[in-house]
Amino acid sequence: MNPIIIIGNGIAGTTTARHIRKRSDVPVVLVSDESPYFFSRTALMYVYMGHMRLEDIQPYANDFWEKNRIDRIHDRVTSIDFETRTLMLKSQKQLRYSKLVIATGSSPRMPAVEGIHLNGVQGLYHLDDLSRLEKRTHPPGQGVKKAVVVGGGLIGVELAEMLHSRGIHVTLLIRDDRYWAAALPDQEARLIAQHLKTHGIELRFNETLVKLEGTEQQLSAVYTDSGERLECEFCGLTIGVQPNVAFLASTPLELDRGILVDQYLQTNIPNVFAAGDCVQMRQPLAGRKAIEPVWYTGRMMGEVLGATLAGNPTEYRPGVWFNSAKFFDLEYQVYGAISGDVSEPLSHYWSPGNGRQCMRFAFDDQFVFKGVHALGMRLRHETIDRWLQQSKPMEEVLQRWHEANFDSEFSKRYETEIIQSWNKRFHTELKPFRKRRFSFFK
Repeated sequence: MNPIIIIGNGIAGTTTARHIRKRSDVPVVLVSDESPYFFSRTALMYVYMGHMRLEDIQPYANDFWEKNRIDRIHDRVTSIDFETRTLMLKSQKQLRYSKLVIATGSSPRMPAVEGIHLNGVQGLYHLDDLSRLEKRTHPPGQGVKKAVVVGGGLIGVELAEMLHSRGIHVTLLIRDDRYWAAALPDQEARLIAQHLKTHGIELRFNETLVKLEGTEQQLSAVYTDSGERLECEFCGLTIGVQPNVAFLASTPLELDRGILVDQYLQTNIPNVFAAGDCVQMRQPLAGRKAIEPVWYTGRMMGEVLGATLAGNPTEYRPGVWFNSAKFFDLEYQVYGAISGDVSEPLSHYWSPGNGRQCMRFAFDDQFVFKGVHALGMRLRHETIDRWLQQSKPMEEVLQRWHEANFDSEFSKRYETEIIQSWNKRFHTELKPFRKRRFSFFK
């Protein structure tokens, strides 16, 4: 019996393999050219900064794969013959499959600018990127003294923090008029920008990379569209990622920006499925995008696809949009329908004015809760997710906000201040609702 073969051992591919094995004894093979083991990609920065070792970011012990009868092949898939169900590998080996899962993830976008191949120019996504970055910036204080990071998103800030930890001066080049304009309204963007500045990061807004300059293959400067020349020995390109599907371009597999799939993650070819960053939903659910290159999305796809491939067809229904990140030591969470455009849906912003915390609630014209941004304050995922799923009215959400607060008992709580700001704006008289505690003692 030919095995189920999964191309890619990231979070989507590995989770698929695990959930097949939980429900079935069918042979499973993971094929990956990046690494022979699954690792937490989001933890690469902590390896570079010395907080963890490479072996620390492997969630599973070395004997996990053998115990669970999941075979691994460290090789690159160069082509696929869907008619004969055969994979061709870089090593010249061929593999036959009964069912195929493509979970090849993303690849960094590279701008078409002069000097893109100079030594000292790279992205941050793969293990090889981490290795190249380590070689170019070690030992600290030598070689690279100035760096430019291009891109105003989450990976850009991670790379900036990594370089800053080595004593390198970092300039963050952002093409918009504020940080992460696609996801953050102006007030949150300004709060984060100020926080980055306090950590020594130089921010340049409304600036776009147009040229990379160097001699003998070594970067020496970058040029922006305003004509400015910024001297640097390193340039990190973090302008986003795209589905890693180029090797499938000449095949019968239907592609758009990613691999097109239905709600069961099935492609147009029988017995061929896809999961993770490389996927593009044909019909995205309400409040979700067709392509969502996020860790937890890949995990959820792997769970439902594992069930489907083990004989229990399961639709991918991810529910409420959620994401989280850190900007140095500033935590960020987002739930539901909220973006950089706060005109639709409506929203209410609150901050204690300390430059480290804020909250934004999104709601529709009937004051139904639609989403929330939280900076510097932790929220309970289960509580927020339930309220959004149940379309709770804002009044109830605010009155029960203490139930959503996940801050430790020694953190200052702001439920009363948040309600007071709402009352002042909307001329209401809401008060926190708390269950009465009964005591047997008088």
